[in-house]
Amino acid sequence: MADPGEFDDLYRRESEGVLVFFARRTLDAETAMELTAETFAHAYLGWRGLRGRSREERQAWLYTIARRRLSRYLRRGRVERRALRRLGIQTPTAHEDDLALIEQRAGLAQLRGALRCELSQLSDTQRRALDLRIVQERSYAEVASALGISEVAARARVSRGLRALAHALEVKLATGEPR
Repeated sequence: MADPGEFDDLYRRESEGVLVFFARRTLDAETAMELTAETFAHAYLGWRGLRGRSREERQAWLYTIARRRLSRYLRRGRVERRALRRLGIQTPTAHEDDLALIEQRAGLAQLRGALRCELSQLSDTQRRALDLRIVQERSYAEVASALGISEVAARARVSRGLRALAHALEVKLATGEPR
């Protein structure tokens, strides 16, 4: 069982890394702040049951929570944001200086540039499929109709395009190019 006093140490040691992790994956500093807070809230709730003793085990546990929070955000984010807007609920906003610092530390300007570059490397059909599905938030049936292809083919184009972008950006993150 983890010592409650050690949670503060984990937070001090890992909070910036978790924040940068989210910022680089969402390309949005405010979203990164929200996901970081959510991650540490979930970590705090599960802290007493943590079995890992080493620094590495605790870090791995924390990043597992972070990846799950990111996955949940990506799956449900659109629905939740629409519901919040409909209900008129506003989420807290960060100060512009804080957002600028997060964007700088995460290298978001460079990542956005890299994303533009990688998008230009995709075929026109993949770019169009991504635009329809991701940017315009259309269903796969609508993407298929707009492109004049089957829904299965539309899913494949979107999937291949996302996979190509993810691979290229992960390579840039791993090599430190965006910074």
